[in-house]
Amino acid sequence: MTKKTTILIAFIGLKFLLQFLLLSSEYDLQRDEYLHLDQANHLAWGYLSVPPFTSWTSYIIQLLGKSFFWIKFFPAFYGALTIYLVWKAIEELDGNLFALILGATCVLFSALLRLNTLYQPNSFDILSWTFLYFILLKFIKTDHAKWLYIGACVFAIGFLNKYNIVFLLIGLLPSLLLTEHRKIFLKTSFYVAIFIALILVSPNLVWQYENNFPVFHHLKQLSETQLVNVNRFDFLKNQLLFFIGSLIVIFASFYALLFYKPFNKYRLFIYSIFFTLAAFTYFKAKDYYAIGIYPIYIAFGSVYLANILKEGWTKYLQPVLIAVPLLLFIPIYHVAFPNKSPEYIVQHSENYKKLGLLRWEDGKDHLLPQDFADMLGWKELALKVDSVYLSLPNKNNTLILCDNYGQAGAINYYTKQKLRAVSFNADYMNWFDLSKKYENVVRVKEAEEVNEELQETSPFFQNSILADSITNKYAREYGTAIFAFTGAKIDIRERIKDEINEKKNYR
Repeated sequence: MTKKTTILIAFIGLKFLLQFLLLSSEYDLQRDEYLHLDQANHLAWGYLSVPPFTSWTSYIIQLLGKSFFWIKFFPAFYGALTIYLVWKAIEELDGNLFALILGATCVLFSALLRLNTLYQPNSFDILSWTFLYFILLKFIKTDHAKWLYIGACVFAIGFLNKYNIVFLLIGLLPSLLLTEHRKIFLKTSFYVAIFIALILVSPNLVWQYENNFPVFHHLKQLSETQLVNVNRFDFLKNQLLFFIGSLIVIFASFYALLFYKPFNKYRLFIYSIFFTLAAFTYFKAKDYYAIGIYPIYIAFGSVYLANILKEGWTKYLQPVLIAVPLLLFIPIYHVAFPNKSPEYIVQHSENYKKLGLLRWEDGKDHLLPQDFADMLGWKELALKVDSVYLSLPNKNNTLILCDNYGQAGAINYYTKQKLRAVSFNADYMNWFDLSKKYENVVRVKEAEEVNEELQETSPFFQNSILADSITNKYAREYGTAIFAFTGAKIDIRERIKDEINEKKNYR
């Protein structure tokens, strides 16, 4: 085993170790994770929330026992592969050992550590972006058509993971036109690659068509409820934070791609980042959508700095450049990860507030960062729903109806009673079992709408009670109520069908 290989394995081992050490046992999974895990029970070529790739990973996790370890393993694994691809890109650019270590350090001690703690499509999305940029580098270097075909496959898998990867093409196509690489549009292999990509993504496109393209409804909802609070200046400002310890390396890559002669043939990368960021800014995207852009630039910057800092006194700057990402990670460690108790965060709220970490998607400041608040109260909810369910007569004919996908997913993940909670929210709208007549309903209601529930629903049942609620004041679900309605006077299925039709017609 060579020295380089040993060091690479050490980086990957450290990556896995950190991903698990940065999580406190006081927190549950995050609300999105429950939805993605539940998709394994409803495999399809598309979902209202995401493309199908995540459900395939969830199915593997389910086969492996659905433990916390495996849920967190896969995003860590995708993050480790991102480090590996940056390492290989540096080798392709003839980078030396210092360049390899610098590049791996910059990617390791970055926002990826935070993002790779969550089981969401984002980790694989960043891996897909990095892989596609790496393939582009290989194609420019070799001009072999096989890289176009490999790129088509990688793009298709990335598309089936998250549609966000389309922004990579939005930035790349005009960049090709501005450089000598425009000749690619004259190659038959380029159009064969496009055909391959279309064939691979076609099952999802067909699913979208058959379901009236819910992706557009999802984007509209996102725009109205979340992106409306996005400030374009904040988007650009926050780009500096994701790889704050690597800014010297990233800015060095911009200079090198413009003026460093050995990188002349890769100049389209500098145009690409401009067009991609411009597109994200125009559409008021969330800041983290753009994280996948940067790992490849760390490769270019590491090689350039290694080449200019290898003689005389400048070589003494090498350990400084490696130390910067690590040193800047230390203060980030204390605020960016769910490794502190909620009580600690509240007591030191100013440290979080000045960094904007307490600002939620509603544009307001709260007690905890939104992701942290989304990791609390779920076990409590599932336990209390189980308890209410066991107290019901004819419990086998009970519908567990929730207000949002986090509630339904958490109940389905933690329940000891093999319950299948549903909701009119997100993908759960398509997962109702209407084959049996329900006599009871356990209704999980968000705190803001608790007061009206008894008044609105009681007339349709013989008995109605507010059975319990979520008492963890730090949870985003704090105050969520659990109602028990027994002895249905009507066929609930008809009301469910009406609600589903109303949702679909609105969409």
